[in-house]
Amino acid sequence: MPPEKRILARATRRHVLAATVLGVMTPAGIGIGMAVRAQSDPGSTPVTPHQSPDMDTAAPSGTWAASGPQPVTEEAVVQIVAHPDDDLFFINPEVGQSLRSGRPLVTIYLTSGESNGVNGPRTSVGRGIARPAPDKPKFAKARQNGIRAAYAEMVTGQPGHPWQRSVITTAGGGQAELDTLQGYPHIQLVWTLLHEAGSISGDRPHSLHGLWEGRVGVLGSQLAQGGVVTRDFSYTKEQLIQTLVGYLERFGPTQVRMQNPTPGRLDRNLKCSDHQDHRFGARFVQQALVRYAASGSRPHFSVQTYMGYFNGGLPQTLDPASGASKARTLETYAGGDAPHDACKDAAGCGDLKVAASPKPRWSHSIHHAGESGADWLLTGKGDSLWAFAVLDGRIAHWHRTGGSGARWKAGRWTGPVLHAETGMDTGVRPVSLPDGRIAVFGTRTLLGDHPADYRKEVGFIVQQAPGKAFGPWQSLGSPELSDEVGTHDISAPAAVVHDDGTMSVFLRDSSHRLTARLQQPDGTWTPWRGLGGEAVHGDPVAARDRAGRVRVLAATPHSVLAWIQDRPGAPVRGPLATGLGATTLPLTLRPDGDGVRVFYRAPNSGNVRSALLHADALTSSSAGPGRVRRSSATHPSTAVTELGGAGGYGPVSAASDDSGSVLLAARTATGDVATAWGTPGKARSKPQWNHTGVLPAGAPSGAALASGGVALTMLGLDGRLYWTHAPRGGGRLAAWQPVEPTTAGRSKA
Repeated sequence: MPPEKRILARATRRHVLAATVLGVMTPAGIGIGMAVRAQSDPGSTPVTPHQSPDMDTAAPSGTWAASGPQPVTEEAVVQIVAHPDDDLFFINPEVGQSLRSGRPLVTIYLTSGESNGVNGPRTSVGRGIARPAPDKPKFAKARQNGIRAAYAEMVTGQPGHPWQRSVITTAGGGQAELDTLQGYPHIQLVWTLLHEAGSISGDRPHSLHGLWEGRVGVLGSQLAQGGVVTRDFSYTKEQLIQTLVGYLERFGPTQVRMQNPTPGRLDRNLKCSDHQDHRFGARFVQQALVRYAASGSRPHFSVQTYMGYFNGGLPQTLDPASGASKARTLETYAGGDAPHDACKDAAGCGDLKVAASPKPRWSHSIHHAGESGADWLLTGKGDSLWAFAVLDGRIAHWHRTGGSGARWKAGRWTGPVLHAETGMDTGVRPVSLPDGRIAVFGTRTLLGDHPADYRKEVGFIVQQAPGKAFGPWQSLGSPELSDEVGTHDISAPAAVVHDDGTMSVFLRDSSHRLTARLQQPDGTWTPWRGLGGEAVHGDPVAARDRAGRVRVLAATPHSVLAWIQDRPGAPVRGPLATGLGATTLPLTLRPDGDGVRVFYRAPNSGNVRSALLHADALTSSSAGPGRVRRSSATHPSTAVTELGGAGGYGPVSAASDDSGSVLLAARTATGDVATAWGTPGKARSKPQWNHTGVLPAGAPSGAALASGGVALTMLGLDGRLYWTHAPRGGGRLAAWQPVEPTTAGRSKA
């Protein structure tokens, strides 16, 4: 075993647990919507979620799912990936967070992951080491054994915990294996058992890629040795889509986790940056989700996509303990440190390719391919609230009535209202117009009737009058030439509104540069215009300073770049170097005096930082990333504030009250949302972060209230909106409350 692998495998129970247990340490009074009932007694009184275990005696996986009654909940997570281990490399630690919460989780594997059939070290080639003979059914079985062990350990602490295995008939006319963790009927694995491509980017027509593009009429099965499915089968494209829709109907997810359908190309050689099975498997999932969303009775669902191979080339997002825990799960899957016959199966107990070839960047990181961002809550007249998200592939909004004093406290929520446009991607960006209307920007995937029709477009909807219904989708097209050129790898848009009511939208294109469109006074839009930059991989963020000048920031793997207006109405110029070093990519931008303040996370820890940027502190980007100067009398604008945190990753929400205190909210290392009051730019002790116990779908979002306080929202994994608020002066947050769907909210705008 390589030295690094041995170190990770020796991670102590305490470190592994601290990184991965689900933070459902719910404070008293937190959770009307988070109460659960014991399955053994449907009539029992609500109980709070499981208490955290003793960290000195808990199992290495840090589970407490077995320590009390299993909760009954409306949450149901379904993960659909191409290969066994894609979930462990690219979705974990969120896999473990869900499992340890005791909530239902189903993982569906599209292919058997048989590769070349050789379950042996990749490094043995050319070193005189005898390699096992190729045996695809046997290797497929070994990978199944490894996955079952990894999931069992995450839930029970015991990799050998038994599973119940059965055969199910799919809606596409084939068969699949359904594995249920014994004693935990809410935790299941589904093996669809299709052939994998066997090559990252090679020409392999008999694959998901070939089936999607019509190069083959059917894709055949690859059965595992000794599996419960014993009859070969094959699927047409339509049959595979039907199979996936059938899975969704069977398990009724409130969140779907999937791989990235638009991974982009590498700058150095223009090859696709991800495995072809990942890319085209995800496109089959997209097609199935559109069809499922159009079906009848079902719960609302959100979608989260995850970056694949390119994740390893970006700054590491996880703190050391979380990374060690993720690596431990991968080690269990690989079977590298288990006795040869630990699983009592001659096929093998895991994927020895993984055991021999550690991927520390993958094991110590996670990047969402589509982020919700932290700017989806707006305030309106009388401190009314407007929250926006994507549910069922459509833009959804919730509205809370405004007022003052007792009238505001008695305000009522309506929603979610689902808008007509389908195929919306995760992450929408609302902006307020000068006349009180709201416009909502986002990207939309258009599947078309032919594979060549696949594309993304940017667009927006806008209210017809303040507080009234939204008009139809207005497309702004895309800077992309075709799917073949860049796989439509574009970011979520950032938008700003100018004093005259016109808007500008900024986008990272597949060449990893910033591009923009500007609205003219007559309502027309200029063509997409490139603004330069290199290696931009984060979503851009934009804001206007006190003087009305636009500021745009975007992160590269090594720095943060800026584009600025010298005066309102002037062209945006850049890129300029901010002096900030590497971040974990997601940024949040807020106006702050004559400059803008950016909130971000530090790599390898997830700690929250903040920096104040003035235009005169920016230099030509050719200077490269420098060191941001700490606060001083001569350069106060470049001060960096350390705001601490509880680990984690993703965007940070920041909303100021009228005293200058900022309410911070962010995902933690344990998977839930934590909040803290801070005062960026002032020498104070680090804020005290408090867990909420709620696992979010995306990042939370906060907004300042005209009355001086703040409001805060998050979307739960159950598809419901949760909200809280605090009075001026950094006051205590009220108890989190779920927004119950209303009859009016079920209509479509």
